[in-house]
Amino acid sequence: MRMPAVRKILHVDMDAFFASVEQRDDPALRGRPVAVGSAAARGVVAAASYEARAFGVKSALPSVTALRRCPDLIFVPPRFDVYRAVSRQIHAIFAEYTDLIQPLSLDEAYLDVTTNLRALPTAWATAKEIRARIRDTLGLTASAGISYNKFLAKLASDHRKPDGQFAVTPDMGAIWVETLPVARFHGVGPVTAAKMARLGIVTGADLRAQSLDFLRAHFGSAAEWYHAIARGIDDRPVNPDRVRKSSGSETTFDRDLIADADILEGVQRMADEVWAWCAARQVFGRTVTIKVKYADFRQITRSRSYLAPIDSAAKLADASAALTASVLPTPQGIRLVGVTVSNLTSEREPSGTLPLFGAD
Repeated sequence: MRMPAVRKILHVDMDAFFASVEQRDDPALRGRPVAVGSAAARGVVAAASYEARAFGVKSALPSVTALRRCPDLIFVPPRFDVYRAVSRQIHAIFAEYTDLIQPLSLDEAYLDVTTNLRALPTAWATAKEIRARIRDTLGLTASAGISYNKFLAKLASDHRKPDGQFAVTPDMGAIWVETLPVARFHGVGPVTAAKMARLGIVTGADLRAQSLDFLRAHFGSAAEWYHAIARGIDDRPVNPDRVRKSSGSETTFDRDLIADADILEGVQRMADEVWAWCAARQVFGRTVTIKVKYADFRQITRSRSYLAPIDSAAKLADASAALTASVLPTPQGIRLVGVTVSNLTSEREPSGTLPLFGAD
């Protein structure tokens, strides 16, 4: 009986993508600590150069904190149209090597190169050539992880950053996972990592030592995933047709908002941004979620699901406004609002109505 071929999976991740594009396009920024975002009091760092990261500046950090850590930090406004254009160029390079590309974001993707279009002898050589093409063509650097599954490839891509690559072979995968902190594992967020630490699970070896019954008792439906990855097992294919499950937009206000009208206006703007994305791709969501973050950073969400997809800007605006009204009047200032649509489909709502399916 012939054994199935071992898959060759790459995870290619651009190095400090947004900040690197800015440094590439403006020579005065090269070698200097750069943050993409706004230096305003309510600003947030969207991306940071490696020079800035040396001071502890990272994405999602409040701008005032970033400047405190790095007084010489240079803020540049984001240019998402440029980043999207560069991302398309990167994916065009990927397409010269394989048809099996699963984008995760503008700056990272999985590639299945088990059979690569250029007939290169190894996945290592394929990753090396892709990275060289990106550097020579676009003036940017990328790192790559190479392995026999997606979980290990993603872990490996971070192991030699920036501008490096690392391979995890089948004979080393399970052993290598045991040496790593579980906080690095895909699917183990900060809250779960803290819970695992309280249970004495700090490394991959600690996770592997737990029985499936123990993991089910403490982590429910995620238990099988944790049990598998602790052994270096991940059977997920690279899926080039992966359907995006949601689209959202949020904004942090320059000042805390109290007035109902101001808050609703902010939600309306976010709903319009989300609708523009949906309309451009002709996908429509059945679930609407709003997020509200108060001045004390307490955060709440409100969601409603509908039997029919929301297929117009007016319907999304109405649904978002209704959810927002459920938290008004506000007991304190609101610093951030967000709108997300999920349960996406390409089918439009046929009857012109939005029957309520459920709410929480």
